[in-house]
Amino acid sequence: MLDGFTAETLARVQFAFTVSFHIIFPAFSIGLASYLAVLNGLWMTSRDETYLTLFNYWKKIFAVAFGMGVVSGIVMSYQFGTNWAVFSDKTGPILGPLMAYEVLSAFFLEAGFLGIMLFGRERVGEKLHMFATGMVAFGTLMSATWILSVNSWMQTPAGYGMNEVGQFVPEDWWQIVFNPSFPYRLVHMVLAAYLTTALVVGGAGALHLLRDRSDAGAKRMFSMAMWMLITVAPLQILAGDFHGLNTLEHQPAKVMAMEGHYDSHPEGAPLILFGIPNPEEKRIDYAVEIPKLSSLILKHDLNAPLDGLDTIPDDEEPPVAIVFWSFRVMIMLGFAMLGLGLWSVLQRFRGKLYQDVWLHRASLLMGPMGFVAVLAGWITTEVGRQPFTVYGILRTSDSLAPVAAPAVAASLVAFIVVYFFVFGAGTYYLLRMMNKSPGTLKLGLRDGPIRTAGTTPAMQPPHGSVPGK
Repeated sequence: MLDGFTAETLARVQFAFTVSFHIIFPAFSIGLASYLAVLNGLWMTSRDETYLTLFNYWKKIFAVAFGMGVVSGIVMSYQFGTNWAVFSDKTGPILGPLMAYEVLSAFFLEAGFLGIMLFGRERVGEKLHMFATGMVAFGTLMSATWILSVNSWMQTPAGYGMNEVGQFVPEDWWQIVFNPSFPYRLVHMVLAAYLTTALVVGGAGALHLLRDRSDAGAKRMFSMAMWMLITVAPLQILAGDFHGLNTLEHQPAKVMAMEGHYDSHPEGAPLILFGIPNPEEKRIDYAVEIPKLSSLILKHDLNAPLDGLDTIPDDEEPPVAIVFWSFRVMIMLGFAMLGLGLWSVLQRFRGKLYQDVWLHRASLLMGPMGFVAVLAGWITTEVGRQPFTVYGILRTSDSLAPVAAPAVAASLVAFIVVYFFVFGAGTYYLLRMMNKSPGTLKLGLRDGPIRTAGTTPAMQPPHGSVPGK
């Protein structure tokens, strides 16, 4: 015990802190890798110089974000062997191979082709370079697949048995990998990554349009980002609905906390929009609610009964206040993204997509909101699983290694100092890169001369000059 904080509490805070830093980089790099593949493909098929300019602009940002994601992820793995050694021992026969598959089939794929994507266009030829870019994008999706399989198994364990020493052992790898919540979590996370990237790209485009409406690169990236936003945001809302129904089936206590339902509702549960959770009195104070709407959303029946936390033992209830508010932050941002996408569609058809200053300001403000939504969703998922690490089977308190609170506190302080210095500097560098307009790229900084259809290198303009500018 350290001033009221137990080793378990400090270990949980430490893991939450490190994984919060880590998750924002893969969420960005997953979407950005796919965006780079699209840009490269459009350049090869259209020979429109703007696509190549944007590819070279965003590939540098991707390289930095990818490196920061790798470094921040390595630190997390060490915590499994220190603070959470018991958890690692009990779940190792199942989670260990899954993590190894992620490294062997996905991370090596990304790292192996990354250098070709960054530096190899003129060395290996455009077709192989396009293949390498596609493999990097595919590798990021494969990484997400394996990691989401690991996390989903912890949420909805399946295909396992227990050996004589209390370890989880595999019995059916198909059920382990494709456990009941895995498809929903994978789709939800990948769409979240695409939304996050669309908002960042759109925010960067909006920033440069506010400075110069004639910036061709800014116009192209902003237009592509808004198309992605209006396409993916409705899909994400639909995927979230299916995910919620799956969670209600397999983790009902989490949904009860998300909805703020302390009490059961035998004849239709209200949708609580806002309120203040009161865990002592087990109620939502100052609740603003819509009668029976929660039953309609979760059961597709206005009068369907819904159980509340009064059906769950007190020692198995998740922290309601955290889950309740993080869920609402995620939902509000999701609908804000949809609203921004609809606004962009309206202005596109009015021919004012590149002239609407307020749309650009709103896009700039929404630029980092994808990261906030991802963090809010992660908090909802992970805190809502408490008090278990393997839902319903292995408690968090039984997963902790025999470590002392002062030791965990010391490492937590060290992490905070180092992370804010290292990743703060890295984030600042990323923002500086995005602060530069793609129009400032000179031909001399690109991957060699640009060959358009019907030209030879000798016919290209000299380095440093761009026709029409």
